[in-house]
Amino acid sequence: MNHWLVKSEPVKYSWEKFLSEGRTFWDGVRNYQARNNLREMKEGDLVLYYHSNEGKAVVGIAKVVKAAYQDPTTSDPNWLVVDLAPVESLKNPVTLEQIKADPQLKDIGLVRQGRLSVMALKAAEFDRILELGS
Repeated sequence: MNHWLVKSEPVKYSWEKFLSEGRTFWDGVRNYQARNNLREMKEGDLVLYYHSNEGKAVVGIAKVVKAAYQDPTTSDPNWLVVDLAPVESLKNPVTLEQIKADPQLKDIGLVRQGRLSVMALKAAEFDRILELGS
């Protein structure tokens, strides 16, 4: 199993909306590195859900329920989506400040490549964020 982090602005698609809908396809990715990460996602992979711009915190855990396929919002075959479903909310959101301050997370993509919207995480990084959020 692989681990991932996806980012969304709460005003565009919040964790609360995701919870109420129960499933979504992750569209709008127009960065090749993020697209390549979507391509690598497999059914059952776990995903941390991060609120960007406002909140700046990991707020929940999702899972990939359908691997990459053509983004239905565009006819351009270069762009993909995956289907995600929420698993659970974190008891305590883990802020970007907490992540930056944690020596175990100093190399995380969220710190190194802050603008990337879909990124891989090492299992230890994923587990550490969950530990911080419990």
